[in-house]
Amino acid sequence: MLSKKDKAALRSRLFRHLDGIVTAPTAYELYKRGITDLLLQQQTVDVDELATGSQAHAGYLNVALRVLASQGWLHQRVDNAANKVTYSTVPLSERAFGYFNLYKDVVELMKFSGRFHPRRFELEPFLKLEELFARFRQNYDLSAPADPTEAHLRQQIFGHIEGMIVGPTVVHLGMSGMFHKYFMETRFKPEEFHQDGESFGRLLDMLVYFGWFEKKGDTYQFTETGLFCARRASAYGVTVSYIPMLRRLDELLFGQPQAVLEHDPDSPETHVDRAMNVWGSGGAHANYFKVVDEIIIDIFNRPIEEQPRGILDMGCGNGAFLQHLFNIIEQQTQRGKMLEEHPLILVGVDYNQTALRITRANLIQADIWAKVIWGDIGRPDRLADDLRSNYDIELADLLNVRTFLDHNRPWQPPAGALAGTSTSTGAFAWRGARLSNNEVEQSLTEHLQRWAPYVHRHGLLIIELHTLPPATAADHLGQTPVTAYDATHGYSDQYIVEEEVFRRAMQRAGLRPNPALGRCFPSTELPVVSINLFETEKK
Repeated sequence: MLSKKDKAALRSRLFRHLDGIVTAPTAYELYKRGITDLLLQQQTVDVDELATGSQAHAGYLNVALRVLASQGWLHQRVDNAANKVTYSTVPLSERAFGYFNLYKDVVELMKFSGRFHPRRFELEPFLKLEELFARFRQNYDLSAPADPTEAHLRQQIFGHIEGMIVGPTVVHLGMSGMFHKYFMETRFKPEEFHQDGESFGRLLDMLVYFGWFEKKGDTYQFTETGLFCARRASAYGVTVSYIPMLRRLDELLFGQPQAVLEHDPDSPETHVDRAMNVWGSGGAHANYFKVVDEIIIDIFNRPIEEQPRGILDMGCGNGAFLQHLFNIIEQQTQRGKMLEEHPLILVGVDYNQTALRITRANLIQADIWAKVIWGDIGRPDRLADDLRSNYDIELADLLNVRTFLDHNRPWQPPAGALAGTSTSTGAFAWRGARLSNNEVEQSLTEHLQRWAPYVHRHGLLIIELHTLPPATAADHLGQTPVTAYDATHGYSDQYIVEEEVFRRAMQRAGLRPNPALGRCFPSTELPVVSINLFETEKK
């Protein structure tokens, strides 16, 4: 049985793996292009001037440098009043940059694997992974450093490389059924899972090295460590789903971002594995469902005339959240006892056709009736018209809920100017151009103002993702996944702001959090995820 301390250490290792999946390609690209040398020479750089001199896109270069700052290797200074961002070297910079060449093998493997099927274990990329693992296991022939700071730095770098090895492997295993209870509860042979039992056994041997499996003869069994990590495999899913984009980081930073991020609406996205992203999001969201339960129970235990007619989940993903909410209402509330007289209207909305298809299939399998329709979070007026015209449903009659979505709205330049100066330290871009933090905060405020007329009756229940200042992230390495999310979302033109910035934008839109129901994760001191029921101010 794992102790609380053991679980905390494994959780920290997982977060450092996620750091590595984005830090390795970012650091190596900056190293390869000579930008790390320029940083050491100049010591302090203005991000716009550096972008001009290196022919980089300032928006994504800002994201990349902020990743290094969040790892403790640079210092970021943001002057939002002057719309100026600078980065300076720190005592650890030169030593850290000196290790960036070690990322080469794992970055090249990441690019090479893009030639193969995203769901199959194929021999050629596996052989390259095996070669990389051998070098990793030998510590790249580096002698053990005597200096504790150097040892800690090397451990950080090796943790990143380990993440690049473990993360994609774990996600592919999870999505292909390896973590079925049949395998998790018994000893098994490699050929029971994969037809090439010999190669698959060698892959499992790597995971034996990482402590996931115990090998006895030619059979394998999960260890307590392996079970703990396997049950959290989906936590890797969102970050790993952006590997198609990270493979083309050089093009994002120095080439044509549109070629990476834009796609035909009738074709799959090329910068993200959307099915994997939905799988990872669904699993990760489950960790927060318990906190939402008490809010839902409170709302649907009220007198029936005060209750919403139903729930609209904007950005329904795989439908897991909507399914969970229905089950809670049916089984644990007064409304659940009167569904015959007062049916619960369920509406799942998403911008992505893959997500809609997955949601429909999952809800049908669960025998839950729901409307599953296309919608744009940036156009609540259009959604309201669609519901009214086609389904005789008023958007304002529903409890509006969403999970990790407002930061992923299509960019709309603000119509007005921010009253005051933003306090955000975030790095934001649109197709390579750097956006000022004042613009981003005002755009968020106007977005929420567009929603305010439709949530005044029953509120807006939101689980949202936030950034942290880089210095805070660096001081708490292994305690949050913020570096990974800042990178994947920053490079893909999404807008994660600090929790207090998000809350301030809500207030400007006339919405206030219910103080009895809000919560932050992993803590109020490190609010990377917030859960709140925002309600209209009572006059």
